[in-house]
Amino acid sequence: MKKNNIGYLLREGIRGIFLHGFMSFAAIWVTVACLIIMGTFGLVLFNLNEMIVELEQENPMLAYIDETYSEAEAKSVGSQINKIENVLNAEFVSREEAVEEFVDEQQDESLFDGLDPSTFRDRFVITLIDNSKMRETESAIRDIVGVADVTVHYEISEGFQTVQRILNIASFIIIAVLLVVSMLIISNTVKLAMYDRKEEIAIMKMVGATNGFIRWPFVVEGFVLGILASAIAFFLQWGLYNFLEVQIAAADSLELITIVPFVEVIEIVAAGYALVGFVVGVFGSVLSIRKFLQV
Repeated sequence: MKKNNIGYLLREGIRGIFLHGFMSFAAIWVTVACLIIMGTFGLVLFNLNEMIVELEQENPMLAYIDETYSEAEAKSVGSQINKIENVLNAEFVSREEAVEEFVDEQQDESLFDGLDPSTFRDRFVITLIDNSKMRETESAIRDIVGVADVTVHYEISEGFQTVQRILNIASFIIIAVLLVVSMLIISNTVKLAMYDRKEEIAIMKMVGATNGFIRWPFVVEGFVLGILASAIAFFLQWGLYNFLEVQIAAADSLELITIVPFVEVIEIVAAGYALVGFVVGVFGSVLSIRKFLQV
């Protein structure tokens, strides 16, 4: 494509935005609203997943070592546990430490003064990388020589995974619906521009203009609308996220809710918004153009 043609297409695309100023303005801000809702659901899901991962870390496996093993022999078993692919960390807890933890958890500690550590076993507190592979990991740990028993709370882990699946499905449906709505909005905006210019398009077709030459100004218009909406939505989302982060931190005195700083997800959010803006703008325009080119 010649440089002159590129300049013409860009000018015509941008001119179309100003030609339908109100509709373009409305398309941008409705798309911004959809993007912010999509982004908010995505960020909420991301933070909930992070919180669930943290809670899962508080549901570790306990691997009890054979009571006939000395402390040194018991510690050596840890190297075998840590070699298992899904094991993130295996922390050794001696009999004496197990007694102290048990006594500390009781309401009346005096009842357990002098409790013999030999009544407990050395153990490993095991944190997993992926709790969905808990059963396979448990089986691998049980196969290690020196491991007498393994305690696992499957119901807690499966409960967390059920919550994650529900959140993923709900968020996917909502984001997909809003994406389609945004695409239809920009498609209708471009369609209005084409109604105004359908006679011009027919003349251009009759004098030999190609479909591509006619199509590109409208694609540019949709692209600019989509990217502009995504840029505005990104900065508004950034401000909204930081505002909510401060408010939640102020209200959550017990620190029960963990919010990931926006700077840690800024690249993902920016890329996601740019991609959605491109898809909504360009494909929304392409969908609206097709029947007008059949002159």
